[in-house]
Amino acid sequence: MGPGSRPVAVVTGAGSEDGIGFACARLLAEDHAVVIASTTDRIHERVRQLGGEQAGVVGFVGDLTVSATADALIALTLQTFGRIDVLVNNAGLAAVSGAEEAAPAVATTDEDWRAAISRNLDTTFFVTRTALPLLTDGVGRIVNMASVSGPLMAYANDAAYHSAKAAVIGLTRSTAIDVASRGITCNAVAPGWIATAASTSHEVLMGKATPMGRPGTPEEVAAVVRFLALPSASYLTGQMIVVDGANSIAEERGVR
Repeated sequence: MGPGSRPVAVVTGAGSEDGIGFACARLLAEDHAVVIASTTDRIHERVRQLGGEQAGVVGFVGDLTVSATADALIALTLQTFGRIDVLVNNAGLAAVSGAEEAAPAVATTDEDWRAAISRNLDTTFFVTRTALPLLTDGVGRIVNMASVSGPLMAYANDAAYHSAKAAVIGLTRSTAIDVASRGITCNAVAPGWIATAASTSHEVLMGKATPMGRPGTPEEVAAVVRFLALPSASYLTGQMIVVDGANSIAEERGVR
């Protein structure tokens, strides 16, 4: 598949059919060629859902906590489409179970700390670093997926995740300054409680406790990402846009 006339977007962390990454990819695929990435082969089913290579959609499988894998993702994008205009860094996840457990700082092991930072910060940094010299001047857009957890708020017992997501904001601002003279923007989106297939019952309950009385949807987050990716969003950069149903600004809790 050779270069086309449409702009080209890369979306990481797009493997889940019900996740934020795939919701972003669906919207961007309306007028972009898209490379979507995941750590598992399920990304190929997502590619089929978006129309496959004939529709300008390509999948990539790899662990983006490894810098060489991030290099390979961007290389595939250039080889396939010849350019990159939009980068959505969505890869990342909080620890919820298994060998790596969420924990307060005092109980966080070296290994769990490194894993959380790697999954939620290194992935964003590695892909951004590789893509930056190649983004199209004037219309290049980077959108990093942060969270209200860390930059604005916190819940108990997950020091590493909060630290990583707060650091994503620092990376966003630094990158925005570095590329502003090229007409490239870099912004962050900070979701609150969003209902996805990975949501726990507690997370759904917390979403119902927001001022809007429900969790958000991946599509509601993706709509903000889509706006930030527009060529016309050219003077908005270095910002964090919160998508949380007013949860982070509500002073009164538990009263209706």
